[in-house]
Amino acid sequence: MRRIAPLLALLLASCGSSPPTHYFMLAVVPQAHEEYGAISTPIMVASVNVPPSLDRRSMVRRTGVNTVVVSEQDRWAAPLGAMIQRVLAQDLAMRLPTGQVVLPESPPPPHTNRIVVSLAQFEPTSHGNVVLNGSWSLLAGDQEKTALYRNIALETGLPSTDAKGQALAMSRLVGQLASHIAETLATTTRLGQSGTSRKSAKR
Repeated sequence: MRRIAPLLALLLASCGSSPPTHYFMLAVVPQAHEEYGAISTPIMVASVNVPPSLDRRSMVRRTGVNTVVVSEQDRWAAPLGAMIQRVLAQDLAMRLPTGQVVLPESPPPPHTNRIVVSLAQFEPTSHGNVVLNGSWSLLAGDQEKTALYRNIALETGLPSTDAKGQALAMSRLVGQLASHIAETLATTTRLGQSGTSRKSAKR
């Protein structure tokens, strides 16, 4: 019994010294200039698909072509795909006129167009930046028909190398994605109203 007590105390001490867990969220990024203009039909962000390697609460950082670091102490406060969906919708609402963006889980009006985002990569890299690669589609009204499809490739620098810097940089990229979508939709609406058909320039 005398031998067990010191071992138990040592075990409790080691448990008490475990690093604390920190939780992070993506944040809405305000638009730097005026709205892009009206779009023809209200939209909602229907879904955001993330790769299985990122579909976790632990924050992920790429360290090489085939290697990543998965943090046990730095975690997302919500599932990453759902968090991107919510923040992207709020970012879009700040860039488009009032009433043209339906927030997630809100009942959409009839014939609302849906945005579907598919991400192939969204993480810090070993080069000191964060990349967002993938595509987004616009599904027209109540149909499954794809009205628009665009590839997207964005990157930004890390303000710091810690998890807070990662969350800030990833929030910035979601804001850039929202700007790209809003500009594309507004431009397409203007061209449609003028009767002109022309593919928007690649960003």
